[in-house]
This record gives sequence, C-alpha cells and structure tokens, in this order.
Amino acid sequence: MPHSHKVLHAFTHLTDRAAAVWGPASHSDIGAPVVHKHDDFEQASESELRTFDVETDSEGHHYAVRKDEKPPMTHH
Repeated sequence: MPHSHKVLHAFTHLTDRAAAVWGPASHSDIGAPVVHKHDDFEQASESELRTFDVETDSEGHHYAVRKDEKPPMTHH
C-alpha cells in the first residue's frame, strides 16, 4: 500500500471514529450570524485568545504567537 494511501486510510478511519463518538458534522448556514452565549466557556475562550498576537510573515501568512513567548522588541 503506498504511503499516501495509508495516510488517507488512517485519516478516513479517524474521521469515521469521530463521527461515531460525537455524531456527524453539522451543516449549518454559513451565512447565519454567530450567536454569542456569553457563558463560562465563551468567556474562557476569549480570555485565552487575549494571550495571543497575530503575526504576518513576509509571504503574507498569518499565525498566532503567545504574547509571553514573543522576543522583546528592540528599538534601533
């Protein structure tokens, strides 16, 4: 079995198991507005997201960096 086929088979098996455990993915309307519940989970998520800064590399790719792991800014 070629390597790419093994990877695809493993991924498919994993997604099948996830669907068996959590149920199939929902296919909601992507145009629908996000409903904010302002519950403990949402507040914890917002708190965690505030610990990150979004950086952009020279090719325009975006990535997150924890604020406490960023090297200090140097001024020239």
